[in-house]
Amino acid sequence: MAPQRFHEQFDQIQRSMPDVPLAMGPDGDAGLLYEKGVVLARDGEEARIVEDTVRAHFTETRGLFPDHVRRTGPQTSRTGVTRIRVGDPGQGDDPVPHALRALGEMEARRGHQLASRNHVVHIAVNACPGDEPVPAVRTGPVNPGVAAGGYDPETAVRVLVIDTGLVHDHGSCPLLAHTTGDAQVDETDGDGLLHQYVGHGTFIAGIVAAVAPNSDITVLGTLNDAGAILESEFGARLFEAVDRAGWPDIISLSAGTPTTGTGTTGGLTGVTGLIGLEAFMRELRSQRTLLVAAAGNNASSTPFWPAAYAALPEYADSVLSVGALRADGEAEACFSNHGPWVRAYAPGERLTSALTGFDTPVPYVYQHSTYDACRFGFSYPCTCRFPCHTGVLSEQRESTGAKPDQVMFDGLAQWSGTSFATPVAAGLVAARMTAYREREPRMAGARLLAATVERAEVRGARVPALRPATWRPVPLAVPALPA
Repeated sequence: MAPQRFHEQFDQIQRSMPDVPLAMGPDGDAGLLYEKGVVLARDGEEARIVEDTVRAHFTETRGLFPDHVRRTGPQTSRTGVTRIRVGDPGQGDDPVPHALRALGEMEARRGHQLASRNHVVHIAVNACPGDEPVPAVRTGPVNPGVAAGGYDPETAVRVLVIDTGLVHDHGSCPLLAHTTGDAQVDETDGDGLLHQYVGHGTFIAGIVAAVAPNSDITVLGTLNDAGAILESEFGARLFEAVDRAGWPDIISLSAGTPTTGTGTTGGLTGVTGLIGLEAFMRELRSQRTLLVAAAGNNASSTPFWPAAYAALPEYADSVLSVGALRADGEAEACFSNHGPWVRAYAPGERLTSALTGFDTPVPYVYQHSTYDACRFGFSYPCTCRFPCHTGVLSEQRESTGAKPDQVMFDGLAQWSGTSFATPVAAGLVAARMTAYREREPRMAGARLLAATVERAEVRGARVPALRPATWRPVPLAVPALPA
């Protein structure tokens, strides 16, 4: 059974995609989200093989419908991926698991995966357990603090944030003076309440700007208002992003998905990437851009893509995967994914950055309730527990009678997740490029890791800890929710 928080977020994401029936998988487990009734295959011959093999299996199997199996959309595309409809998502059990099992023998003969689920790629904060933003003192400092050094448009490092866009009043925050991009869509509801995830991209941009002041930051609204997108669409949107903004020095991406499949590559057991991103990742490898990607918030060692590309030899220099350290920086945050595919960890719990409400304070009602104990067995005062609040979605599920808590945002916020450890790492790479006048972001990333002597304890291993000089540990005391 999927954890309560995951069920709540599943409902939230499903509402954001009303025309796309979604499922949890595999077998209803809280591992991933995907589109019902559809598999993905590579264009051309492999798509034909998948379609024919699945149709033949469905013809021989009672209760499955071969007439439903068909390719949808163009036969070829820049992303190199084809959607194959394998059933009516509104009729009976989801046929996707049957379709994938039907391909097992063929995949074993060919030695690689032929098809996959059409995963939902989601931001790494609440689709899995992170937390929700907490108001911070408007006149207080950000954390990490703003590093020394000025801005020079001639030498500024170009950072592209793939996320949910920028809030309308981001221009009123001096920290974001050199940040541009798409406007966040539908920031508030009809009652003026801030939607969940609004400010996510703005918060990330603020972290990059603080750690690396000599940066030109572009925030694109590639993800929907629930911070999600189908894998089949994500590759095309990434291509659109770099076509529009040009290939930057660094891409900061705080979204991804776990997967299921077979095979072993680069020390990983499971599928070796996302079929829907293969074309983009090949193009990335041919560029000089460094992709800095969030490891995800499942508290799991299961690879989270595209961050897990960092463990594949062909992508080792072009992808940096980032996990989150807890508020004292000494160990991993309870929610952070971990494993040999996570190359570094950075502060990611209770960071302070720009959110919204700079011009006019904005109310927000919490969506999720906190817990009496950490869901992952940690004993420190983690974000599972504090600051205590009751959320709307939790109330709808549990009906305890408690009233959801409301707060006001007037600029800054405190937030947690590998979503925010990622821009810390991206900012440190950018800052190194400026400090050492380095022109190659991948070399700067490699040298940053090589020069990092600080370590943190993660599941018994000592791992590289990327702690900015301006970052301050947040005391692990029980914090109170602002009134």
